[in-house]
Amino acid sequence: MTATPAAAVAEIAVIGGTGFYSFLDDPETHPIVTPYGDPSAPVSVGTVAGRRVAFLPRHGAHHDFPPHAINYRANLWALRSLGVRQVLAPCAVGGLSSRVAPGDVVVPDQLVDRTHRRIGSFVESGAVHLPFADPYCSRVADAVVAARSDVRSGGTMVVIEGPRFSTRAESRHYADQGWDLINMTGAPEAQLAREMRQCYAAIALVTDMDAGAESGAGVGQAEVFARFKQNLDRLTALLTDTVAALPDPDGCSCSSWADEIELTYEIPGAWT
Repeated sequence: MTATPAAAVAEIAVIGGTGFYSFLDDPETHPIVTPYGDPSAPVSVGTVAGRRVAFLPRHGAHHDFPPHAINYRANLWALRSLGVRQVLAPCAVGGLSSRVAPGDVVVPDQLVDRTHRRIGSFVESGAVHLPFADPYCSRVADAVVAARSDVRSGGTMVVIEGPRFSTRAESRHYADQGWDLINMTGAPEAQLAREMRQCYAAIALVTDMDAGAESGAGVGQAEVFARFKQNLDRLTALLTDTVAALPDPDGCSCSSWADEIELTYEIPGAWT
């Protein structure tokens, strides 16, 4: 385990999604071993808009880990060990409703977890129950939406186990619930960030309409990867503008929820 730093190495992190394997120019690299194993890759740290930012590719540097095999606990613990308090999480998603279309960038405000093989908590003993009615940080989400006029606010993202895409029946079922987006990595990432007392917001790029949302052959991997690649510069610009505008995290309920609770797990870093 690495030693807890005396001061933050970075206060903001970007967790890169499918096709997003680098973000920083001339970064420092921080290999970190956590109590939960190795993160997806060494964490890179650099300066963006005058602020210290950590970057971690969710799937590894070369898309080494499929969605169900990502070590989400190690990833969030590693970022917190560097002092990170705010997390921006771009991801590729499918569309489920007519409210979204391929190419849209959406900042969801609700999450439905339909994963089933993942460890979804740092809590391994005792009574620590996470309040999670609002799974994303509204202050960080507002900063993302305000950064660019083409970013859409709100919507529900359902997270499936993967790595396969949905059947048409599954996709139609999700759409019938009124959910807007479908993804494979948003859980348990969001709840683990909250357990680490971090502010977290997803930034969802709609790469396709899911199988039950339109006729045709259904979604394929090549389509998803191509759409994400086409939007890399756009996402990079959005993230840069957001980093510059992020508010002070002090006092946010994403951290203060645990002020009166005796946690049974370690939160590393300069803030506990």
